[in-house]
Amino acid sequence: MRPHASTLLLLLLVAVLENAARLSVPLLVRRGIDYGIPSITQGGSAGTLLLIVVTLCAAVLIHGICRWFFLSRAGVVRLTVLLDLRRKVFRHFQRLDTAFHDRYTTGRVVSRLTNDVEAVQDMLAAGFDRLITAALTPLGIAMLLVALDWQLGLICLAVFPALLGLGAWFRAESSKTYREVRESTALVIMQFIESMAGIKTLQAYRQEPRNQAVFEDIADQYQVINEKSFKLMAVFTPGVKVIGDLTIAMVSLYGGRRVLDGEMTIGTFAAFLLYLPMFFEPMHEITHFFNAFQAATSALEKLAAALRRRPAIEYAGTRTLGSVRGTVAFNNVHFGYVPGRPVLSGVTLTVPAGQMVALVGPSGAGKTRPPSPN
Repeated sequence: MRPHASTLLLLLLVAVLENAARLSVPLLVRRGIDYGIPSITQGGSAGTLLLIVVTLCAAVLIHGICRWFFLSRAGVVRLTVLLDLRRKVFRHFQRLDTAFHDRYTTGRVVSRLTNDVEAVQDMLAAGFDRLITAALTPLGIAMLLVALDWQLGLICLAVFPALLGLGAWFRAESSKTYREVRESTALVIMQFIESMAGIKTLQAYRQEPRNQAVFEDIADQYQVINEKSFKLMAVFTPGVKVIGDLTIAMVSLYGGRRVLDGEMTIGTFAAFLLYLPMFFEPMHEITHFFNAFQAATSALEKLAAALRRRPAIEYAGTRTLGSVRGTVAFNNVHFGYVPGRPVLSGVTLTVPAGQMVALVGPSGAGKTRPPSPN
């Protein structure tokens, strides 16, 4: 992300302007109710209300433009980062030696390049936007509520500890669960790819029932783990909504009484009712961001572990062999991919220039290794 630091800073400033324009709407509605409409009903000029309406339209327009700019530029950054990540992962897996690929199955390689990279993509797609919204919106609304009416504002903020407690519980419980979800997803992908890659062998030896049983066991584990994550969401999401609805009910009761007593204007009361849904909305955004963040963290751990592996043979400084002609000779050659498991043991062979030699032997005897260039 370092090459995109200037763009990210610009996007942060645009997000601040976008949130400011969005939070100004209830204030303008309040001013229209308290000053614009009374001016007309009392036989005065409609200029005040007209000015408020024009300002409101400008705020909505600024919000829309900032939103468009943020999404378009953030999309470019996201796609560029993902392109660089895919290239790096693909290049690294190509450089790793055959001993690594003997241990690291094709399914795991494909899972790293697809499932794990897509998890990072999901976080980048909405994570930055949601994180900024969740950070700026509640803070801005909290200050505005206290500034509009400190008594009613404190009542609204009194539920904040309950929200923090619910959020802390969700983070603690979901951290392990979402890591298990990513691991289970990778297992499903790996089993499917490995099965399809060796489908001819499976069918030749009539291993379909056994392989089906293995896949169903992995799929069942995947379902159980995902059910755990859904149960966590089933507690957290309604919990936030219940707290928000109770707060709106308290504000309606206490604020309505203050309006009837003449202690609060109708415009201020209306602004409170407009701000409260905006105050609790980022809590759901935090949930979505944290889900994506947990999945991306697990995926990045796997990608980092794969990228830390170094090939047993480094090709730096090697020279390309040009056109040659001469005798090929092997003198007591020993070779193996894995220590303790030799493929070639004491092979001695001389092939004169222009002569063709056939290597015959059972599968796995090492016939393909002598002609191989590396």
